[in-house]
Amino acid sequence: MIEASSSIASPDHSHVFLGEGHEKSERKTWAVIWLCGAMMIAEIVGGLLFGSIALVADGLHMSTHAGALLLAALAYSYARKHATDPRFSFGTGKLGDLAGFTSAIILAMIAMLIGYESISRIFAPVPIHFAEAIPIACLGLAVNVASAFLLGGGHEHGHSHGHGHGHAHGGHGHDETRRVATDAGAVLLEVFEDGVPPRFRLRVEAGPSLAAQAVSIETLRPDGTRQRFAMADRGSYLESVEEIPEPHAFTAELRIGGSKYPLVFEEHEHGHGAADRDNNMRAAVIHVMADAAVSVLVIVGLVLARVFGWLWMDPLAGIAGACVIASWSYGLIRDTGAILLDMNPDRDMEQSLRHTIESSGDRLADLHLWRLGPGHLGAIISVITSHQRGPDYYRERLARFSSLSHLTIEVKASP
Repeated sequence: MIEASSSIASPDHSHVFLGEGHEKSERKTWAVIWLCGAMMIAEIVGGLLFGSIALVADGLHMSTHAGALLLAALAYSYARKHATDPRFSFGTGKLGDLAGFTSAIILAMIAMLIGYESISRIFAPVPIHFAEAIPIACLGLAVNVASAFLLGGGHEHGHSHGHGHGHAHGGHGHDETRRVATDAGAVLLEVFEDGVPPRFRLRVEAGPSLAAQAVSIETLRPDGTRQRFAMADRGSYLESVEEIPEPHAFTAELRIGGSKYPLVFEEHEHGHGAADRDNNMRAAVIHVMADAAVSVLVIVGLVLARVFGWLWMDPLAGIAGACVIASWSYGLIRDTGAILLDMNPDRDMEQSLRHTIESSGDRLADLHLWRLGPGHLGAIISVITSHQRGPDYYRERLARFSSLSHLTIEVKASP
């Protein structure tokens, strides 16, 4: 018997996988384009008039920065307008990654051009008009700082696909912390896993710590499995000796002396890091930050060349700037290329999915996990089970993974 089901996102099976704050990011990008376009012209013209290759290099890089921002803005606009276009099987969420990859390629090409021109100027130096070049470089730095502020201010990563955020694990938040009024006073029970295996931790809000021998915890999971946890004294708190298996969704009965206090724990998870990252905005911010770094190098090179007569410092600053640009470009190409090739975006989540399925006695025969857009993941899961379980059973178990915006489940009966 084979059963299949897809989409845990919404009843209408929406394929809108845009990042949170998509339109806001689009507006900010257009604002910075106008600001940087004006500065780009000033730096290139100023560098040619006053003989500074480093200043021209900064202007050329700002031109790529303005071009990258234009790519980003157009990608935001196109993705928004065509988000519901049925021609896109998995929506337009990855259009920003495509724009980021294209931007990074252009950035790498400009880095090579700047490096070539700078090396040429070392062997064939030209006069530099320091009095004019240095102020323009300072103005370029100011524009880069302003651009970074406009792009980065209030920007949040995530998604808006009908899934709530704000869920966290023990050490990272308070969703798995419970306050209990007991006969011994108020206590705090939490599932703690900040860089360590998950365990229960119990603290007394005020007053002396409880004796470990007088405290125990027993969990009851939806499938009827029970587990008892003994506690150990860690000084300022009590900690369970045993680790807490995934998933952290159960009823926990806290026992202190002869009293019992039932508590409900519900776990919600979503992708982190690269899975949530808006690479379209990241490409724009990378250009701005690289511009700022190059601007600083240009200023230092011009000042040293003027004070000590080291004319070679100006092209050397251009070479250093080219290296900075190339480094940023490589990182962006690597990350966006991985997304465009549908590489696994979150190894930890893959393991959590596998554990969630197999912890109930089933076997995960196949698992494909890929990114659909910022904060949105797609998954195809094939399960082999000896129980009478349909796709809805696994859909419920995986519902806590809020970043799974498109889920297809295949269930096969074990031979």
